[in-house]
Amino acid sequence: MKAARHLTMVLAAGTALLAGCASAPTAPLPTVPTVDLARYAGAWYEVASLPNRFQKQCVADTQARYRQTGADIEVVNRCRTADGKVDDITGVAKVVPDSGNAKLRVSFFRPFYGDYWILALGGGADYGWVLVGEPTRKFGWVLSRTPQLPPSELDAALARAEALGYDRRAFKTTPQTQPLD
Repeated sequence: MKAARHLTMVLAAGTALLAGCASAPTAPLPTVPTVDLARYAGAWYEVASLPNRFQKQCVADTQARYRQTGADIEVVNRCRTADGKVDDITGVAKVVPDSGNAKLRVSFFRPFYGDYWILALGGGADYGWVLVGEPTRKFGWVLSRTPQLPPSELDAALARAEALGYDRRAFKTTPQTQPLD
């Protein structure tokens, strides 16, 4: 009986210890209510992003182009590498149902998909800039229709990122030296 009580206490203490090691739950990440995909389509320039492993070869001129192809969206990402060459990759995005087109699932290596959530849109009716992220807040991008975003608009995008739980200081600006068209 004494051994059973001891085992129960050890298990309870172990459970409490493991629960204390668990990370705090992250608040839900809200998106914009709706996105007009026809207006969203076209060319975008990356002006800031959270550094990530799958873009580590990109040193400048990171750009994306979105084009609707039926129910899907073709995604072409391009950037300049350290040796001056252009690296590109083509993928597909699918709209998450009932998301107002604000949540997409993107794949460059099918069958693996990642979240691409539109967190903020600025710059008027033509979507002059966008803040994109995903629920864990490990990835984030500020994109613009032009190679440079006015400082006040970049500040607005990064302020929104910070309000959503991102570390705004972790965003690094992306040099835009020349279009890759």
